[in-house]
Amino acid sequence: MKKVGIVGVTGAVGQEFVISLDKHPWFQVTQIAASEKSAGKTYPEAIRDPNTHVLKWQVGGEVPDYVKNMIVRSVDEIKPEELDLLFSAVESEAARDIETRFAKDIPVISTSSAYRYEPDVPILIPGINDEHAALLETQKKNRGWKGFVAPLPNCTTTGLVITLKPLYEKYGAKKVIMTSMQAISGAGRTPGVSAMDVIDNIIPYIPKEENKVRIETKKILGKLKDGKIEPADIRVSCTCTRVPVIDGHTESVFVETTSDCTPEDAKKTYEEYNKGSTVKGFPSAPENYYVVHDDPTRPQPRMEREVGGGMTTTIGRMEKEELFDHGLKYMLFSHNKKMGSAKGAVLLAEMLYKKGII
Repeated sequence: MKKVGIVGVTGAVGQEFVISLDKHPWFQVTQIAASEKSAGKTYPEAIRDPNTHVLKWQVGGEVPDYVKNMIVRSVDEIKPEELDLLFSAVESEAARDIETRFAKDIPVISTSSAYRYEPDVPILIPGINDEHAALLETQKKNRGWKGFVAPLPNCTTTGLVITLKPLYEKYGAKKVIMTSMQAISGAGRTPGVSAMDVIDNIIPYIPKEENKVRIETKKILGKLKDGKIEPADIRVSCTCTRVPVIDGHTESVFVETTSDCTPEDAKKTYEEYNKGSTVKGFPSAPENYYVVHDDPTRPQPRMEREVGGGMTTTIGRMEKEELFDHGLKYMLFSHNKKMGSAKGAVLLAEMLYKKGII
């Protein structure tokens, strides 16, 4: 059993880590940390609103028993020598310093963007670009660290890349136009999105989001060669919007491929990838990595967010697109707080554990 810690444990993503690691067969949470104002409190006390005394628990169900009596530490009180792995759910501004400090001694798996764009840091989606994990050894040597930083992509990138990977590998996807309809939970709790701004409304711009998707898609789909990732030869145009949905990102995607790919071809390819999934059978992995619907009313956030424990990527409305010589369009749904964040990070840890990297 590997001993793990969680930094940023009281936030929206940190709470998802708490749920995702409850009764985990390979990982045991032994240390949790948050800001100074939470340090010294039990976990339930730390997530209780001081004004209303209501638990700020964003995840369904009860707070798991294993953390009810755990004391939240400050980051400075975390003891890396007593850990095998650290999960970082810290906002990017503070994440850089925190992750650097701990990566000198132990592996750090992060949901922040602090290290995503460094040349010796892979952006990993388990089951999609597992081979990029070899770059972690280069990172350790370059920086003189005993550990490493392994970040997940932006949660909007996650669903897009998962659906593009089979099309890119088999049919040469070369151009993508994507419009996202992103859940309010993707903005976090503090400061989050104002109810007055998003109710009965669509916010047509999310700062920095679109550039993240463009850069990360090319990096994740790229090839690892001579200790570097050569970005994929694919062009991405995207419009990222915020909609009044609590959890789960929906995306409308248009893809131009090099060779012809019919909806039937694409569906068969996704089925093949399901059968050959490299994470199949892992504790956090879904039975089906992909689910493709023929029903034109799917996917829908309320119907898809619990499929595969939030780890399945759902695809629907798959049709030929006449705008391109070889065109395909579809809708996808990806759970931003599960596969796109904490539970996806736990799945990544499982993949690295199985590879002997952790």
